[in-house]
Amino acid sequence: MTEFLTIQEASNWATEYLKKDVTTSNISYLIQYGRIKKHGQNGTTSVSKNDLINYYKSFNGQRENNWKEKLGDDLNWALSFDYLNERDTTKHVHRLHPYKGKFIPQLVQYFLDSHTDKFKKETYFKKGDIILDPFSGSGTTMIQSNELGMHAIGIDISAFNTLIANVKVGRVDFQDLHNELTRITNLLKEFIYKSNNTQFENELLEELNVFNKKYFPSPEFKIKARKKEIDEKSYTAEKENEFSATFSKLKDKYKLKIKQDKADNFLEKWYLQPVKNEIDFVFEQLKHVKNPITKKVLTIILSRTIRSCRATTHADLATLKEPVIQTYYCRKHGKICKPLFSMLSWWERYGKDTIKRLSEFNKIRTNTYQKCLQGDARNIDIFSALKEKNENFAELAENQKIKGIFSSPPYVGLIDYHEQHAYAYDLFGFERNDELEIGPLFKGQGIQARNSYIEGISQVLINSKRFLQDDYDIFLVSNDKYNMYPTIAEKSGMQIVNQYKRPVLNRTEKDKSAYAEIIFHLKSK
Repeated sequence: MTEFLTIQEASNWATEYLKKDVTTSNISYLIQYGRIKKHGQNGTTSVSKNDLINYYKSFNGQRENNWKEKLGDDLNWALSFDYLNERDTTKHVHRLHPYKGKFIPQLVQYFLDSHTDKFKKETYFKKGDIILDPFSGSGTTMIQSNELGMHAIGIDISAFNTLIANVKVGRVDFQDLHNELTRITNLLKEFIYKSNNTQFENELLEELNVFNKKYFPSPEFKIKARKKEIDEKSYTAEKENEFSATFSKLKDKYKLKIKQDKADNFLEKWYLQPVKNEIDFVFEQLKHVKNPITKKVLTIILSRTIRSCRATTHADLATLKEPVIQTYYCRKHGKICKPLFSMLSWWERYGKDTIKRLSEFNKIRTNTYQKCLQGDARNIDIFSALKEKNENFAELAENQKIKGIFSSPPYVGLIDYHEQHAYAYDLFGFERNDELEIGPLFKGQGIQARNSYIEGISQVLINSKRFLQDDYDIFLVSNDKYNMYPTIAEKSGMQIVNQYKRPVLNRTEKDKSAYAEIIFHLKSK
């Protein structure tokens, strides 16, 4: 006989079954995306225990054994952090702004904190030490150093990355931030009210709701599509075309200009005209903010907001294939969706979320120094640059020297670190230093690109050594599929004393392939 569980009961059962926290949101996700079937009536939702068992067996299975078969028995499963939920890896300020290529904070903590793992005997750093991250990115190493009572210096070639990192670790006047956020939000609402965007979008949503309930009932439609009981491609194309007529009528009714006149830069190409008008309005309001730290936080909120408001499909947010200027069939949600015609909801959501995350970090932060310096880690005079930002921290660093490095250098030919935030560079006018990136995507992964990468990383390590203690420890996280790091260590006058092969577990089900990265431990020869 089939046993049925409420969502709360399913959450409790799955937590015990998997020996890890499974929330009601996790169960709801499985239902929403058709992974398990929804049962119940009269407003009560239930699921089958057998469905849950079958799902978890297929998803988890013998994952560790399977991965070791594919990647080797030297895989360090303790570094998989497979027991963590997403909220653990994105805690407090770590999710203040999206950033490609960052490592999870628990990985930093594992190597910096001697108390993280009872089976880990080695101790490399202690409270009061100074940690360097010459490829700071969004500041993960600095944040975790603060949590652990250590000082940290970050360096990044990107002005925007530097801003993100410093906002995360900076001290904020929360009252001033709240006041300014409220002021700008109220002005934005007034600005939107004067246009006809709201009426257009409200009527569009009503039409979409009726249409989707009729032709894309959830989760029945997704289940049928997955079981191939319906020809998803032809059916969705037909319905997409059918609703486009409704969309066109509403657009004409409200005389709404949707597409911008030009597409010469990112902001012109990837934002609908109503959204671009709101972006420009809020940007002008930022100019009236007097407190420089408050202004930087609001800059991050605006950047995070406009990233979520690009005119693309929900399934293509990470890839940006082509701008979307009308309603479309959404593969992610299994229904007809619309592009964004206003940024207000995201601005309000991210404003509240930012204050919440900054407050959470403020409660646990230690009284230590952290600062990210904008510059080229191959030649920057770290202590002189630090002195311009914080004389007290610079004096401490010069007297004490830096104990070591924990960093994740860019992977050769994988990411363009400036281009991923092109919208922010266009809007805020930050100077771009794409040509100074080490191993960017646009240079590829050929022999010339690899040699340039080896030279660049080696120069960073050689320059960094000038500021390190004699008995330094360096940990570099890398996917070294071209075996470049032995050469990098040699050119830098260092030796690899240990390496840890870490499984990188995919948190989405789009890619289940086994993948590992190496943490190289380097010391002086």
